[in-house]
Amino acid sequence: MKNYINGQWKETTGTSQITVINPGSEEELIRYTAASPQDVDAAVSAARQALESWSLTTSEQRANWLNKIADAIEAAKTRLTELSHHNNGKSSEQALVDVDNSIKCYRYYANLVKNFAFSQVTQCEDGTELTHQQNPVGVVALITPWNFPLITSAWKIAPALAAGCTLVFKPSELVPLPEYEFTRLLDQIRFPQGVFNLILGDAEAAQHLVKHEDVNKVSFTGSTEVGIHVMQAAACSVKRVTLELGGKSPIIILEDADLDEAVDKALGGMFYNSGQMCSATSRLLVHQSIAEGFYQKFKVAVESITLGSDLKGPFSMGPMTTQKQFHKVHEYLNIAQDEQLKSLIDLDQIHLPEKGFFIKPHVFVDVSPESRLWKEEIFGPVICCRSFEDEDEAVRLANDSEFGLAATIITGSLQHGKKIAKRLRSGHIWINSHQMIQPGSLWGGFKKSGIGRELGQSGMQSYLEENVITI
Repeated sequence: MKNYINGQWKETTGTSQITVINPGSEEELIRYTAASPQDVDAAVSAARQALESWSLTTSEQRANWLNKIADAIEAAKTRLTELSHHNNGKSSEQALVDVDNSIKCYRYYANLVKNFAFSQVTQCEDGTELTHQQNPVGVVALITPWNFPLITSAWKIAPALAAGCTLVFKPSELVPLPEYEFTRLLDQIRFPQGVFNLILGDAEAAQHLVKHEDVNKVSFTGSTEVGIHVMQAAACSVKRVTLELGGKSPIIILEDADLDEAVDKALGGMFYNSGQMCSATSRLLVHQSIAEGFYQKFKVAVESITLGSDLKGPFSMGPMTTQKQFHKVHEYLNIAQDEQLKSLIDLDQIHLPEKGFFIKPHVFVDVSPESRLWKEEIFGPVICCRSFEDEDEAVRLANDSEFGLAATIITGSLQHGKKIAKRLRSGHIWINSHQMIQPGSLWGGFKKSGIGRELGQSGMQSYLEENVITI
């Protein structure tokens, strides 16, 4: 595997080896050499050289390129889905959802940029003319995690290109295959040289990229711990940053909620993608008057989950994507034993495949807010539950977290749900909904869940700088 720099495939000058594993079978998929800091320098240089010409393209030209990218993904949908399934471990069904959503994202920004006002003129009463201009921030570094290949990158690449930025993209070194194929598609449609550059590197390459003097902005999605280091490194040269980090999201089930709907949304919000979501609703709050009935139904639903490498339907789960994450989740399960947390389900009802980084779903009830499992992001199929007496207590418990990425409310009254939503310190709130994320919405969180927003007009705005001409 090679880096893609200035429209050409380049051999890496690095030395460290990275092994890519199929998490469902534990088989080696490929082994490659990680990019060196010198490779990063070459990619940034190419992006810098291409910046002026790309930034001067018209909105219509950039929209046409974004639609060409969407067309290319559409044509390669089967191949991209297979690569995501084998490399990430998610089912083909879920991988296809990611591919489809990435197509929608590129098309959304193609439509947005066509009608976006990059320049606006106003006349002052004294005759002064003010021209407000929106300019691309410059060369941007885009760094994505391993849990949602193609779609997480689309949320960054599409608005950056629409804004007129050039970029260096570093996907997860553990799940590079879908993004590598995506880059091959850009090469096939002869995307302008130097505008998009791919670096296949590890933490060393990422650190060098973030600190690089010729990078004007960093957009990073990953853990809060790493995000803090990214922010510190970017501060040395006052880079702009967008950070989409961790979460410990609540789901609030109100007294008037439909129990079947509550179970359905709790199941999807926690166990989709095997719980490997920063937005996973891993803190469940249910009104005490319906708690017993809810737990009975939730127990049956969770015990019906099947584990496998490519199963279909809502009651199935794939493996942890990495062996490191597999061990991390087990560390938290050991903590649960030490804290003597009460399990809702009978784990003997769920069977593990012989191979793969599979973990059974876990549900703990009556969990104290002081428990480490209640407070800390686990990033796996583990949910903690407790009941509440009234909505004031529910809101207090929901907001009592160092994170604030997302939240879900299940209620029989939309007006009631909207009233509570106004009190939650979360970036994205669903009411009676699965975790659908439209390209025109926004994504980002409060507190330690990050800085800035992706998607929607806000997503493109984050790649723009404003100035004014006074005449």
